[in-house]
Amino acid sequence: MNVTDVQIMPVAPRDGLIAFASCVLNGEYRVDSIAVFTKLSGGYRLVYPTKKVGDRQFCYHHPLTPEASRAVEEAVFHKVEALFDH
Repeated sequence: MNVTDVQIMPVAPRDGLIAFASCVLNGEYRVDSIAVFTKLSGGYRLVYPTKKVGDRQFCYHHPLTPEASRAVEEAVFHKVEALFDH
């Protein structure tokens, strides 16, 4: 998977949330509103947007394979580290 045009929008830190990310997948699909959280053990984790309807959570978008998840994580974490870990 080709992950490009990664944009990081920092937010005032709250409960581990430090930024929102967006990116383009394979030059064909834009993904927005990926929350970037710090992990207590160090590093970062991504949380993809959902919507709660009644008692159910519906995902807007998320990777379907471990490979796709790693590709997005690597691209986003690279930008986050450049921004926050200087």
